[in-house]
Amino acid sequence: MSFTVAIDGPAAAGKGTISRAVAARFGFAHLDTGLLYRAVGAKVAAGAAPEAAALALVPADLEGPGLRTLEAGQAASRVATIPEVRAALVEFQRRFARQPGGAVLDGRDIGTVICPEAEVKLYVTASAEVRAHRRWLEVGGEPAQVLAEVRERDARDMGRADAPLRPADDAVILDTSDLSIDAAVAQAVALIEARRKSG
Repeated sequence: MSFTVAIDGPAAAGKGTISRAVAARFGFAHLDTGLLYRAVGAKVAAGAAPEAAALALVPADLEGPGLRTLEAGQAASRVATIPEVRAALVEFQRRFARQPGGAVLDGRDIGTVICPEAEVKLYVTASAEVRAHRRWLEVGGEPAQVLAEVRERDARDMGRADAPLRPADDAVILDTSDLSIDAAVAQAVALIEARRKSG
């Protein structure tokens, strides 16, 4: 039986950490959908056409070096504004979401576009300042520049015409600004356990 957990939210809100922990806790498969866009962005930076890069994507591409860098994130955000790229990746994500045994997908449009029928939808967020600090701890750089890039990415992700970043109408909002990782994961786990019992 399939059981889909959709976790959306802006950069550095903690959705990846929560998603991995939830997947491990319940034995679900996990897909960081941002890696799809990062991998396409890397192919485009190397000279590939965006749509062709998306159509040719294979799971091994998600293991590529450098996909977690700030530059890869910016490249991902740029190719994610291209409707043909998004369309090419939708079916990949939907197939993953409905595999037997359950799946957790994290991204920016999972609950709204990719899996609107997901059994659990979470929107993980935090203030821009908190997220920029987390990103700075991860990748370094000039703190003011990292904050500016986080805000620029938010504006692009929330303002795009195709599948803008926003919470699904029935998503539970989880603000991690003042939560430890353990506390945020515990809230997510409790929500999923309650939904599995009631479902």
